Amino acid sequence: MPENQDTAARLSVPNPNDAAASAVSAQRRDGRRKNRLIIGAVVVAALMVAARMAWRSHYFEETDNAFLDGNITFVSPRIAGTVSRVLIKENQRVSAGDLMIQLDKSDQEIKVREVQALFVEIDAQSKQVEAQIRKSTAEVESARAEVERAEAQARRARTDAARYKTVFTEEMRAVSRQELDNAVAAADVAAAELLEKKERQSAAQANMASAVASRDILLAKKSGLLVQLQDAQLQLSYNDIHAPVSGVVGRKNVEVGSRIALGQQVLAIVQDHVWVNANFKETQLGQLVPGQTATVHVDAFPAHDFVGHIESFSPASGNQFALLPPDNATGNFTKIVQRVPVRIALEPASVDAYKSRLAPGMSAVVEIDLRQGRPAHPAEAASHQGRS
Repeated sequence: MPENQDTAARLSVPNPNDAAASAVSAQRRDGRRKNRLIIGAVVVAALMVAARMAWRSHYFEETDNAFLDGNITFVSPRIAGTVSRVLIKENQRVSAGDLMIQLDKSDQEIKVREVQALFVEIDAQSKQVEAQIRKSTAEVESARAEVERAEAQARRARTDAARYKTVFTEEMRAVSRQELDNAVAAADVAAAELLEKKERQSAAQANMASAVASRDILLAKKSGLLVQLQDAQLQLSYNDIHAPVSGVVGRKNVEVGSRIALGQQVLAIVQDHVWVNANFKETQLGQLVPGQTATVHVDAFPAHDFVGHIESFSPASGNQFALLPPDNATGNFTKIVQRVPVRIALEPASVDAYKSRLAPGMSAVVEIDLRQGRPAHPAEAASHQGRS
């Protein structure tokens, strides 16, 4: 009896090993169930991602090979010189026409004064020549009057001599031989005086012509000096370097006392207007046309979507504009998908709040929804209007 009671007692007490095995088995079943759920969730997520990627690849074209671009004006002096004043700072905003840099003007000011001194000398010579012309004009008029008077005297003397000759003949001796000789001599003297007066008139006219020629030479010299003066004043104005456009100063590499050369780049001005250069693969261009709306995500402002539109396509791939374009005629040709730059203009209303913070060179992502209509190209619209 006691042995049977011990056996029954042992059977009524649970075995710890059996309970542990059951717990392990349950945990394994739970683990497999969780694994199946996780794998199922991963498969569903992968299918959803694949479906979304397929859907987006069919209805959207996207590229992350895009950058902001803008007009950058490099400022260079038009003459060599030493910097005397610098009125701008790095990253300062300037307006077109603002004075930014001044060079030492001493050399150009001396040149201007030299030409102005030559002008004064030419003016003095011109006054002298004008006085000579007036004097020569008076001499010509006086000589002309004397010639006219001498001509009158010579005509009268010839008339007297002819009259005396008619009344002094063998048949009629109305005058004496001496009176006839005196009349003939007076006519000869009057003719000689007339010749002398004409020579004086010719000399006076030659003097006046010479004076006029001298005046013309001085006027020509004065015209040449005027050109020299304008050039000297223009060179003097080049010492003041003004902002050619409005924008923000960047890459300033000039200070007071610096010696700068002709054409040396001293600073750059970045203009406010920016656009996007998006490098699409050539296989993405089939459904892109100018005018399509584009969504631009700038890395610097991920929370804001910029809106723009396709403005134009590059006439060649970026590879063709490289310093060393590829020569595909060689035997080791490998086909590579090329990138074609597409210019995207940003809408002003979209960039107003960020206008001062958008800078050329910033990275961007461009996305174009192909479900939108294909807008007519401006040139096509114009030709259609012309035909209508």
